[in-house]
Amino acid sequence: MDSKFKITMAPVFVLLGSILWGTTGTAQALAPELTNPLTVGVARMTIAALIMLSITLYRGTLKLDKSWPKVATIVSALGIASYQVLFFTAVSKTGVAIGTVVAMGSAPIIAGLLALVVRKEKPEKKWYYATMISIVGMLLLFDPSNGGNINSLGILLAVGAGLSYAVYALASKQLLEKHPPDVVLAVLFSISAILLSPLLFIYDTAWLLEPRGILVALHLGFFATALAYFLFSSGLAVLPVATAVTLTLAEPLTATFLGIVLIGERLILTSFIGLTLLLMGLIILSIRRESLRLIFKWASKSQTK
Repeated sequence: MDSKFKITMAPVFVLLGSILWGTTGTAQALAPELTNPLTVGVARMTIAALIMLSITLYRGTLKLDKSWPKVATIVSALGIASYQVLFFTAVSKTGVAIGTVVAMGSAPIIAGLLALVVRKEKPEKKWYYATMISIVGMLLLFDPSNGGNINSLGILLAVGAGLSYAVYALASKQLLEKHPPDVVLAVLFSISAILLSPLLFIYDTAWLLEPRGILVALHLGFFATALAYFLFSSGLAVLPVATAVTLTLAEPLTATFLGIVLIGERLILTSFIGLTLLLMGLIILSIRRESLRLIFKWASKSQTK
């Protein structure tokens, strides 16, 4: 793939992956009753691991040698696994709205700070503006007065989820600099699934035996995990960590849209303003100089014809 194409399309890949992540909440809402969110996390990781392992084995690209950064691999896998546990536990205590705001809103800030300290990767100027605009938008998007209980432990767990996601993004960046996204994800998903597997012996998994449960699990495993993470990783390989993580704020934007269209949720005026601000932040980060040059070049050619 051409390097210029990668640079131009990187934000699009991250946005597409985030949109797929945004379908998770809707898929869970369609799952059978009494479905435990922690077992959902294990199921999606296991299915995603099997998919990525199958792809890499078929292509013959899964080769583990001494060049693999062991520490980064372990940290990345722990980040993915801990995110599942912390996030779903947080939303069970604070409600989906507040839990999502705190987790997804804290991730870009933490990722930017970690990237600056660990990788000496200074965020672009527009990252500061886009992040501030997007976080304000998220705070307006989810109004606590519309539901959800403010729980101190839940808030702390949600921040932990944001930290876990930021750590995953930062550590996996090192892996993606030397290995293809599909190989990296095959390894990380497999380790994460193994780490989470004990939960299957603790919580009820009967929902996985129902037809609707199987469809939900397959959607989450393939579209909302394997494909979503692959797209995100492809973009992360080119973009700065802070920029990529901020672009993932498209996830709550997608979840809100699906909630309105498919589930019939209603938003107050402040929530619509929040949607607009969040969209503005994503646009600021998505449009890159290379993309603008191509647009202006195309426009100038069109005028001369």
